[in-house]
This record gives sequence, C-alpha cells and structure tokens, in this order.
Amino acid sequence: MIPETKYAKSGNIHIAYQVTGQGPIDLVFVHGWISHIEHLWEEPSVARFLGRLASFSRLILLDKRGTGLSDPVPLDELPTLDERMDDVRAVMDAAGSARAALLGTSEAGAIMTARARCPATCRSWAPTVDIESDVHQVLAHPSRAEVVLAAAADGFGVSRDGGDAEALLHAIEEGWGKGVAFEALVASQTDNQSMRNWWARYQRLAASPGAAVTLLRRAFDTDARAVLPAIGVPTLILHRTGDPFTGIEHGRYLAEHIPGAKYVELVGSDHLFFAEDTDRLLAEMQEFLTGVREANEPDRVLATVLFADVVGSTEHAATLGDRRWHDLLEAYYMLVRAELARFRGREVDTAGDGMFAAFDGPARAIRCAIAIASGVKRLGVAVRVGLHTGECEVIGSKVGGIAVHIGARVAGLARANEVLVSGTVKDLVAGSGMRFDERGTHTLKGVPGEWRLYAVAHERGA
Repeated sequence: MIPETKYAKSGNIHIAYQVTGQGPIDLVFVHGWISHIEHLWEEPSVARFLGRLASFSRLILLDKRGTGLSDPVPLDELPTLDERMDDVRAVMDAAGSARAALLGTSEAGAIMTARARCPATCRSWAPTVDIESDVHQVLAHPSRAEVVLAAAADGFGVSRDGGDAEALLHAIEEGWGKGVAFEALVASQTDNQSMRNWWARYQRLAASPGAAVTLLRRAFDTDARAVLPAIGVPTLILHRTGDPFTGIEHGRYLAEHIPGAKYVELVGSDHLFFAEDTDRLLAEMQEFLTGVREANEPDRVLATVLFADVVGSTEHAATLGDRRWHDLLEAYYMLVRAELARFRGREVDTAGDGMFAAFDGPARAIRCAIAIASGVKRLGVAVRVGLHTGECEVIGSKVGGIAVHIGARVAGLARANEVLVSGTVKDLVAGSGMRFDERGTHTLKGVPGEWRLYAVAHERGA
C-alpha cells in the first residue's frame, strides 16, 4: 500500500510528504536530485527497501520543492541548500517529529554537510542516515543538533572544469523521460525491462528536463569538503566499490576527514541504492541506528522454473493479423495452463507470448514442458522451453532471484520445439528414465560461470 501523501507549508511552498511505519525512531528520507514519493512505491525493489526502513523506524518521505508532488518553481528558483533544510523542518513539524534521523541520497548529502556543525540549540535531529549516491553515510547525534552530510569532492565524481559534466548534462536533457542513464545508475539491472520502464516514467513524473539538468548542475557546483572535519556526530559511511559516478576515493575521503567515522566498502556497481545487495546495506543502517542487526533474510524455496515462449511470434502476428493472433494466443495460454494444472505447476507470470511457471519437482516440470511443446503443434506454432532448478526468493505470490534469471537465459538458447535444461535439472532427474542430448557449455548473460545445457530427448516408461 502506498502511504497517504500529505502537504506541509514551507513559506509559500507546499511540500509533499508521507509517513509510514511505527518504529522507535523517526527517519526522514531526503532524496537527492529528483524524486516522486508516490511513484517510488511502484517499483518492487524500491518498495521493499522502503518497507524494510519502515520496519525499524517511522519513515518520513518528501519531495523537495520543484520536484515530484511538491509545488513547482521556476528554474531560477530551484531550492538552495538552506531552502531544502527549511522544507525538511516544515515536514517534520507537520509530521509531529521533534527528533529524527535523516537519510539523504545522492546530492542530498550536501544538505547534511551544510548543517552538520549546527550547535546543540538547533532543531533536534536524532541518528541520521545519508546515502550519498552510492556513498552511503549514516550519522547519529544523541543531543539536539541538526546534522547533514554530503559527497566529498564534486558530488557525482565528474570534473566541473572539463567536458565530462557538460556532456552528461546534455545527454540527460536529450534523453529525459526515456530512461536515460539507466545502465550507469543501476548496472546490475541492465536486463530488467520492467525496472527500466519504471525509471523512464519516474523521470517524467519527478521533474522536467530543465529542472533535472539545473539541479544536477547545482550538485556539480557544490563542494562540502571544507566542513567535513567539523562534523561531530558518529558517522557510518558505506560505498560501493564499482560505482561509476562517485569513485571509491570519495568514500575513503569522507572516512578520512570525518572524525571517528566508520567506513564499510560494499562490492557492487550500482549508483542508486535500491537494487544491489540491499540486505547488507539495510542491515548496516539498522544496526547503526538501533543497535540491532537483523538480516531479514527473504523467504526462499527450492523450485524448478519453466520459461516458454512462441517461436517467431512477430512473424506470426504479422501474417495472421491482430484479431487472429489474439485468438491463437488465447488458445495457446489455455493449452499451457491445462498442462500446468495436470503436472501441478504454478503460473507465476506472463508477458506477450511468454509463460513463466514454477514446480516443486524437476521431473514434473520436464514432463509438462514436453506436453506443452507437443500440444502447441496442433495450433500451428512452435515453442522453446527452458528449465532450471535452484533456490528462489519468494516475493509475494511470485518468485525471483538468480535461479529465475538462469531459467530465462536457458530458454533463450532453446531451439524451436526444444526443451532445454541446465545441468542441475539433468542431474536431479537421474534414474527417471529421461534422456538428454548435450548442447555444450554456455556463458549465460549476467550469470557467473559457464553452464552445461542439455536438450530433453525422450522418455522411457513415462
């Protein structure tokens, strides 16, 4: 459920905010660059991340002025650091938060540094968290102090004096709303088309192209290094080693120049926070803020995943026309679902002419795949089917994880009317009477190592 969006008044500007969770501490999440607090929840990985934060805090989200659901402002009036802090204070007042932790992403970290030296008479902030792009920083202060923290050096690690920054800004302006920079920002999700589509819509909803460029240019012009030694609050810095926008040297610089800072390097290449190794990231934050480290491991099950799709679907659609192709797809799905029911498989998802299903046993999954490949012949089409068995993460009514990605990759290598399986599946059905033909060793895109694949030949005594 998306939390209710409310509005706080900061001067003459309305600031959109949400409150969710009932944890013992208030945690104010200040996004960097752009945000849209309602559309954030539309991406499952972001929703899981926010939900986990809300499991140990009372989470407060907001859109800064000029972005998302907050009041729009002219480009030359986009918020300064002081105005952004005024907006945060207004949201805290409206949410009834007298003491809060502060979490900031990307260039929002500059807000933290600008205020980190505020005396104890300032408005109260409790433990404060900052994720500076993929420098992830957590601050805490036991007394009444306003604390803020930012990126060392040039924010995103792009030289302000060279052409890199201008080239990036131009590319962002030209590609805004189309998912620009997705591969660089969330490198681990290059093949995740659903997340790519979400990111494109998120851009369109969160800011105009002019606002996005102006805000990023302002981030390039912010340098908070001078105040780092004056930060007097406990600080946890987490940085992904392969972040292409903010080099690892930035996280190390912060650790060296903030007194008493704790520094943890995370393996990974994502610039944004919500997709790669989030369990580790959240566990570090939770332990720092609450003193309790909870792994919160997701539910996992051993399953055999099946992926099937129609070979040459585009050509079939062009030949048959929309109406006849739609009718054929209906017949195809009816056949597939009947076989799933017969072999006790569970439909997980569909997309176009593709079917994703899961089984609790590999032998039944293979028999179901054979039945599907045989049955669709009478419809005048062929399918390719891929199977893999592995530990899957349970996500509501669906399953995910690396085993699912492997199954999809295996299916993509299958030939027409072929049931292709991983070596794991073949080994698990030894003694079942099933026979296989070798299809060699393959590298599966995005999956480590090499994988031996086998095509199902026929069954004896099936």
